Amino acid sequence: MKKLFPFFVLLLAVSLSGCAWMKHPSRRAKPAPATSTTIVTPDDSLAAKVISVNTVGRFVVLNFPEGRMPKLQQHLFLYRDGLKVAEVKAVGPQQETSIVADIVNGDAQLGDTVRDQ
Repeated sequence: MKKLFPFFVLLLAVSLSGCAWMKHPSRRAKPAPATSTTIVTPDDSLAAKVISVNTVGRFVVLNFPEGRMPKLQQHLFLYRDGLKVAEVKAVGPQQETSIVADIVNGDAQLGDTVRDQ
């Protein structure tokens, strides 16, 4: 037994030193929490739909959401399938949520989307 005692002491020392060299997940530095904040701003751009097209007179009737109408003489852009296809200018008359706009360039179709940018 006395001959085995130094062997057990050596075995115990090696096993304890091996554990000290290993990195434990609980001892690792934790990443700092993200400090960036998300800023949410409302979309206040104008958006409408083309509800009528007059190709001979080169004008369209645009329907806007309630309370969101363009200014007279304001230039707007028509999009079809995400592509800009025309430019129009709001000229009036205005009735409730609809307004007439002249086609400045391009061509318009029923259902085109109208935006101010």
